[in-house]
Amino acid sequence: MQVKSIYRNARISAFKAREVTREIQGLPATDALDLLRFVPKKAAELIFKTLSSAVANAENNNNLNVANLVVQEAVVGEGPTFKRFQPKARGSAGPIRKRTSHIRIVLTDEVEIKRREDKAAKKSKKPAAKKAGAKKKTTAAAKSAATETVAPETTATETKE
Repeated sequence: MQVKSIYRNARISAFKAREVTREIQGLPATDALDLLRFVPKKAAELIFKTLSSAVANAENNNNLNVANLVVQEAVVGEGPTFKRFQPKARGSAGPIRKRTSHIRIVLTDEVEIKRREDKAAKKSKKPAAKKAGAKKKTTAAAKSAATETVAPETTATETKE
């Protein structure tokens, strides 16, 4: 089941907020909340509030388990722009655009939870498979080294006899 939470007219530009939402997409909701607590940006606080609202909606309205929730999508769209003017030299005026945005977060419990540690483990296994040819060379070198080490031992035992 999907659960949505929308924060409308947030006083931050969509460009700045998108930078933070890219980080939490696809993460489990609890991991995303932990991540947002330590991001030193204004957008992180606004997205944290929206995400915690979505988690509360899922828990209280739909009786879903918080541990199974995943951030399916975190989207930031542009809201209305407040137009102001700054006085400039010689009686002219320069425009100032105060941008706003709409933050939408969708949680779901239908997607399998994939943690970042699992992805890192999979990436570390892939290069090992590519180096299989290199391993064969090292094993051949190890065999030749093993035969070299065996030969001096036998000669040492022969001299002792």
